[in-house]
Amino acid sequence: MGAGPAGSYAALRLAMLDVKTDVYEEHAEVGLPSHCAGHISIRSLKALGYYPLPKGIIENIFNAANFYSPSGTKFSIRLKTPVTCALNRAKFDQHIANQAQQAGATFHLGHTVQSLQIENNYVKGINIKNHPTVSSKIVIDAEGISSRLLHQTGLRGIDGKGLVYAVETEIDQVHDVEPHAVEVYLGSSAPGFYSWLIPRPDGSAKLGLATNHGNPQTYLKHLMTKHPIVKNQVKGAKIVKTSYHAIPLAGPINRAYVNGFLAVGDVVSQVKPTTGGGVIFGLTCGEIAASVAKSALKLGDFSAKSLSVYHKRCNETLNFDISFMLHLRRFLNSLSDERWDSVLRFCNRFGVAKALCDVEEIDYQGQMLMQLATKPAMLVALGYFGLLYLFANP
Repeated sequence: MGAGPAGSYAALRLAMLDVKTDVYEEHAEVGLPSHCAGHISIRSLKALGYYPLPKGIIENIFNAANFYSPSGTKFSIRLKTPVTCALNRAKFDQHIANQAQQAGATFHLGHTVQSLQIENNYVKGINIKNHPTVSSKIVIDAEGISSRLLHQTGLRGIDGKGLVYAVETEIDQVHDVEPHAVEVYLGSSAPGFYSWLIPRPDGSAKLGLATNHGNPQTYLKHLMTKHPIVKNQVKGAKIVKTSYHAIPLAGPINRAYVNGFLAVGDVVSQVKPTTGGGVIFGLTCGEIAASVAKSALKLGDFSAKSLSVYHKRCNETLNFDISFMLHLRRFLNSLSDERWDSVLRFCNRFGVAKALCDVEEIDYQGQMLMQLATKPAMLVALGYFGLLYLFANP
């Protein structure tokens, strides 16, 4: 259920395994409405077979990032090669769905799944608004953050305390912005998260933020008119599109399976706690879900015990990095505006940017840190950040 990237990719992998697969999507078109900035790691896309992509999907590539404190203190990272890209998320989602259909999956657009069909504690299918009930050996739930159907299984859903609320806009023009650098604004301009500006080659950009309290639209207005850097970068710009969505940052839920049922993607918070990115983790777990479902079909065993290997394999893949990122998110949220000034000045003074210049891995951030930890500048930085973390979280 759900034709976002996680659901469509699970369908693609199932179809490639010769499993009869049907995808039910409530919207009339895959990928719309689009809520995500689509800022994705090139390395992770390559690992999943999605780089390069067909023309029109990639909007820009980036080899730099500029970070700003609320007062305007700047820290810049210049990487040796492009590490991330910005995708047109609607076109990317449609590309995966088209691949799944070509592999044999059937997509049913404009079909709203109202409830699960549950018999003798087994999920046996789905009930669709204004359509007949559909029976299934296994249901894979990729409904997104709503978690409405997940709750019908008795599973505990997303931790509401870990949610941030985002506003994503497209603006028609920006000024004094590097064409291949992402702009990141830290601190009280977006409490509990951060703000971002992702430029396009034509001079337009994606501008957004997320916050764990208050109205994100109010913070966005303040960012555009009061922030010492942003107000000049977006001077005279018009917002041509706005969308809103919630992002789960608390890490994956404790259990994502029951008899006859698996859940994948945002619905079970397979999302990076640091950046809020869920595409790569969702695709990765979608592939695991497909593999486990195929094995269950082969054995004729759709019990929770049989399907529990899905959760185990997802944990083995993600848990180390998720745990690190949860601690890092807690640390980032503890920093005051004044402390952000100190942190960015420290990074400039001790050569942290040089230590990061050959970074390629940004999704599995715990593993990235292990690789960087031998560099002298990073050892000094880790000691400094560790002390800040201890003082902020005694």
